[in-house]
Order: sequence, then structure tokens, then C-alpha cells
Amino acid sequence: MESELEILYRDPRLIAINKPSGLLVHRSAIDRHETRFAIQLLRDQIGQRVYPLHRLDKPTSGVLLFALDSETAREMMAQFQQHTVEKRYLAVVRGYTEVEATIDYALKEELDKTTDRKARQDKEAQSAVTHYRRLATAELPISDGRFPTSRYSLIEAKPETGRKHQIRRHMKHIFHPIVGDTSHGDGRHNRIFRDHFKCHRLLLAASELAFTHPSDGKRITLRATVGDDYSAVLAHLSWRDIVEHSGAESPHSAA
Repeated sequence: MESELEILYRDPRLIAINKPSGLLVHRSAIDRHETRFAIQLLRDQIGQRVYPLHRLDKPTSGVLLFALDSETAREMMAQFQQHTVEKRYLAVVRGYTEVEATIDYALKEELDKTTDRKARQDKEAQSAVTHYRRLATAELPISDGRFPTSRYSLIEAKPETGRKHQIRRHMKHIFHPIVGDTSHGDGRHNRIFRDHFKCHRLLLAASELAFTHPSDGKRITLRATVGDDYSAVLAHLSWRDIVEHSGAESPHSAA
């Protein structure tokens, strides 16, 4: 029997899950071979229709929120459009980042050759802002082929806008790509984590989501653990306690 999705929160209008890395949110022409989707799995698990309110990339894990009716979906989508929903991500990146910084770098829309053939190819870049702070650093006695050791940072990223692959592209832009990113990352460092830590995933997790509940106006904060595969990497780098103290590994909560 297929394992059920981890439900972080549920009330009569909303439900949230901890999406595992490697699971698509919905059917996509880009991944025609995939047969499992978060929308379908959750619908079958709870026995009712669900309305996705935002997206997470296939390789990204973490908090994914759905509405349970169309009216709630409309009300919640307004919050996402007005940027009043707060998102917090944890990422392992190459090199030592600044202690704290804001990346304000416009991004052109990423178009897929198959699904976006009819889309305008000359759209202007859209504003994109990501705030981040460094939580920890580590230096491994492993050569990346250029230097005798390899350095990494654990960061907390808070995107102010929601462009496609925004955090991944922004970290690449400042020369600190996320480990495990096969599209915007560094293959040498991805190999180090595969070979030494058996890590075959993108080290990016949506660890927290905060929004205003449409029924009573209360602020809700949902948290998700990063998953066993991600947690194992954190343990190798002696960062597990840091993540736990930062709140990302605390019990799932609504406050």
C-alpha cells in the first residue's frame, strides 16, 4: 500500500501537507512519465476535491497549502497575489555566503520548449526579491577539483516575490548555487554530496508558511520537517541542532 501524504494542518476550509522531494504538485507535460501528483494523492487520501494555492518545484520538499472549496481558494489566492503570505525556506549552498543580504534581481520568465511554444519569447524580466540569512557554515576536507576543500552554507531564504525557480536562480546569480540543483547548480558539488552523503535530491525545503485565515483573521504559521534524506545531510555537516533550534524541525503548528 502506498504511504499517505503527511498532513500538517486541516480545518473545514484548508489543508496543508509536507510534500516530499520528487513529487509533482500536478500533472505536467514536461514530466509525461510521472503518474503520481500531490493533488491526486491528497484528493484520494481525504476523499474530496482540493484546490492548490501555490506551487513547489518537483525536487523541493515542504509545506504545500490547498483550499477545500472554490470560495476559500479565491480568498487565499488574493493573499498570495498581495504578497501577505510569508514563506521560509532552508537551503544548503556552495561557498560561504554573506551573513545577511537581499537579492534584488529581475528574472525573465523561464519557458519550456514543449509546453510554452506559443508563449511570447520576448517578455521583459519581472522584479524578483529574495531575503536570506546565513545560519551556519561548514568546510569539508574534500576537493571539488579546483580547491583542496569544499565550503558550504546553510541559509534561510524568504522570497518576497514568487517567480519560477526564484530562490534557485537567485542563489546561482550570486555564485552560491543550491546543492543538488541539476538545472541551476554546480555539478562538481552535486557529485560530492551524491558520492559522500548518498544525497540525490535538491537541498531546498519550504520549512514554514504563514498566512491569515479567511474565516477569523487569525495568523496561522505552519511548519514542516525537512525530511529524512535532507536531515541526514544536515547530520553529516553537524547542522541538525541548528535547524532544530531555528524552528524548522519543531512540531507542526498553527499559531
